[in-house]
Amino acid sequence: MVRCLVTGATGYIGGRLAPELLAAGHEVRCMARSARGLRGHGWYDRVEVAEADATDPVATRAALEGVQVAFYLIHTMAAGRDFAERDRVAARTFAAAAKDAGVRRIVYLGGLPPPERPSPHMRSRAEVEEILLSSGVPTIAFRASVIIGSGSVSFEMLRHLTERLPVMTTPRWVRTRTQPIAIRDVLRYLAAAPGIPEGVNRSFDIGGPDVLTYAQMMQGYAAVAGLPPRLVIPVPLLTPRLSSLWVGLVTPVPSGVARPLVESLRGEAVCREHDIARYIPDPPEGLTPFPRAVRLALLRIKEADVVTRWSSASTPGTPSEPLPTDPGWAGGSLYVDERETVVNAPPAALWRIIEGIGGAHGWYSLPLAWWFRGALDRAFGGVGLRRGRRDPARLRVGDALDFWRVEEIEPGRLLRLRAEMRLPGLAWLELRCRRREDGGTVYGQRAIFHPRGLFGHVYWWAVYPLHGLIFGRMPGNVARAAAALARSGTENFSEASDVVPAQPVRRSRVR
Repeated sequence: MVRCLVTGATGYIGGRLAPELLAAGHEVRCMARSARGLRGHGWYDRVEVAEADATDPVATRAALEGVQVAFYLIHTMAAGRDFAERDRVAARTFAAAAKDAGVRRIVYLGGLPPPERPSPHMRSRAEVEEILLSSGVPTIAFRASVIIGSGSVSFEMLRHLTERLPVMTTPRWVRTRTQPIAIRDVLRYLAAAPGIPEGVNRSFDIGGPDVLTYAQMMQGYAAVAGLPPRLVIPVPLLTPRLSSLWVGLVTPVPSGVARPLVESLRGEAVCREHDIARYIPDPPEGLTPFPRAVRLALLRIKEADVVTRWSSASTPGTPSEPLPTDPGWAGGSLYVDERETVVNAPPAALWRIIEGIGGAHGWYSLPLAWWFRGALDRAFGGVGLRRGRRDPARLRVGDALDFWRVEEIEPGRLLRLRAEMRLPGLAWLELRCRRREDGGTVYGQRAIFHPRGLFGHVYWWAVYPLHGLIFGRMPGNVARAAAALARSGTENFSEASDVVPAQPVRRSRVR
């Protein structure tokens, strides 16, 4: 048993690695910029939490105090000219802090580099790897290609392209060979890394047993999913930028995230060695074949048992503070659109509707207006509405919910969402459920906007007329849905009664 630090614990890999390490008997400390994003995990009470940004040497050094093995799982997926510098600074800061703290082992998960012409993001991954390997702290650097697992960004891109396009013209990179690996095998390697002898300081290529082109992966996915074979027509004209826009149009993956993925697929990503088997032998049944990895991922999705998703990590640069709490607010002026309505259903039924909002359930307002806002956001490089939900019925802090993120949740009382669409300011949407003194139920709703600069104020007043169409319809529709749910008898709701027209009480104010 050793004490492990997991960075990127709010992300896709980190959120799955922490319970694996706990199951192996290790003590686990999770490092995150905000502990609030970890609270919804079932293992939260079993780990220590250290709030730190990897670029902050003081906070990072404190987080590493007393740690024997540190997992470095921090990557910049979004595009931008300074992403390589951000990764470089974070890696150097973390490496120096780890050496100063006496950490015995760093474990890094990077990308499997092509033999020639690596993409900018792959060059950055290789640079981070070199920084850690030369840090003076023995480092194990795992290099993986496409990771197949429920909720992974690579799998979501593959799944939606294959399901939505029976016939597709594709760029040349669909003919490039790659060696996909199942998420379960990635986690097995990571969880076993603390047992590798301390003197080992090197990188290891890791991959599954199958070497496939992207076109073959699409056909393989179609076969497992029971779809007809796909007609794939490669064309030489689609650049990485055009390809990423195309991926952003068809799949839930925004073009800014898709571009580094597309660029990395241009070069062959096949393991050149399997030396890791000397220290972590293959399981008796062998590594997971591609068809079985797809089958397991689809089963998790069908059973609504997706533990983490590619969107688990917060959007880079999006602040989690300040919070729009009453009374007063230290962050400056706020625009507030506040509405309430009486609900003819018990609080439990109303909360079921609130917690199930978004994704396939929609937003209980004009679908066309929400679709247009999502499309506009994607056109400007935002996440849009296609991220959906991790679970169709349950939410936890940190979950991505269309173009919102769950900032706070008090079961049965409050759901606070923070906007992650492109905006000239910060925005929140609060949905509340409360019982009145006379025994009735009230649905409360607040749309909150903190403008950034003059354009932020102009934006609020420009879209203000739309609020009556979007936010104005929500209370009545939510109330009717809660009453219908209570009357349906699908749950044992007490105090249910016939639905009556909603009675909205609107209070809009500027503060």
